[in-house]
Amino acid sequence: MDDRGVAQRVFAVADAFERGDALTLSDVARRAGLPVSTTHRLLKEWVDWGGLVRGDDGRYRVGLKLWRLGVRQPTARRLRELALPYLEDLLEATGEHVHLAVRDGLGVIYLERLSGPGAISVISDVGARLPLHATGVGLVLLAHASPEVLEEVLAAQPRKFLPNTLTGERELRSRLANIRATGISVSIEELTRGAFSVAAPVRDAGGEVVAAVSIIAHAERRDEPQFALGVRMAARGISGALGAHP
Repeated sequence: MDDRGVAQRVFAVADAFERGDALTLSDVARRAGLPVSTTHRLLKEWVDWGGLVRGDDGRYRVGLKLWRLGVRQPTARRLRELALPYLEDLLEATGEHVHLAVRDGLGVIYLERLSGPGAISVISDVGARLPLHATGVGLVLLAHASPEVLEEVLAAQPRKFLPNTLTGERELRSRLANIRATGISVSIEELTRGAFSVAAPVRDAGGEVVAAVSIIAHAERRDEPQFALGVRMAARGISGALGAHP
């Protein structure tokens, strides 16, 4: 007999997602050590609250509210704290928007945004979830995700937000290969008119890409050299803080 209290059962369900997997009902029940019927009820409550989301494939994934609470490893809070000094330096050097983001399924969630007083108006606020294919940070994370993630993006028929948004399979595959080869993503007016972005990957101690850092600036500044250099240096610094080797 399971003598755990209600709160312990709720947290057991949360703990099942420690590795950030997409899980079926039976997966969660097994990891949490709970009956399927109990797990189903608790999962519904988590989804209703926004802590988990249930995809079209029936699998459950960590939702926005759990990201905000830092219930994953490395935690969002720790990642943000380690990254903040480098983001602040990047803001000082550019005066534009500076972002830190992580992948969440087929989207990116923004953990931090610092903005200069004259920065262009954007929708990528802290906690916002935007598509992988239409954002600089998203393209970086997509480029370093498993091939199955790209297949899911293509199957979902990615939206063309602006004329420059790439949505076709051939062009996306070529774009992602270029990002892996150059180490950065450069986007011009793909989600926001008049804006361009430069983004680079952040790696953990095992060399895995766990986040991306970016600048979003006025498009007329796209040829200024400090953007690509600054993003590379910030990403390298944050990666080093996470234990990645140079």
